[in-house]
Amino acid sequence: MNENAPGAAAATQPDTMLLTVFLRHDQSNNLDDFQERLKAAEWWERFPPAGVRVVSWTVAMGFGQIVTLELPPHLLPAVNVELERSAWGVFRTECYPTYDFVPVHARIRERVRHGGK
Repeated sequence: MNENAPGAAAATQPDTMLLTVFLRHDQSNNLDDFQERLKAAEWWERFPPAGVRVVSWTVAMGFGQIVTLELPPHLLPAVNVELERSAWGVFRTECYPTYDFVPVHARIRERVRHGGK
């Protein structure tokens, strides 16, 4: 990620990206079933893959889990494979490249305060 790019997060390294992963619960199973399947798939040991940092991992009741990862772009395929290998069948997954909007918000707010758009 270019440090000067709009939205470049201060905490994100220049050669990394953010990826937000939605892990939607499959409500046809209960928590014990999920835990058993995740353990059998070695989820807790395999995800995230080496070289990938967890920025945040949130549980949203009734939805599932929302995980934001920081990773070098070349590790994106490894994240994908681990999701396919160990999350599928327990979660429905959705992945979105993301960025930290806080510094962008601050710049826009300052610009607007000074008469800009």
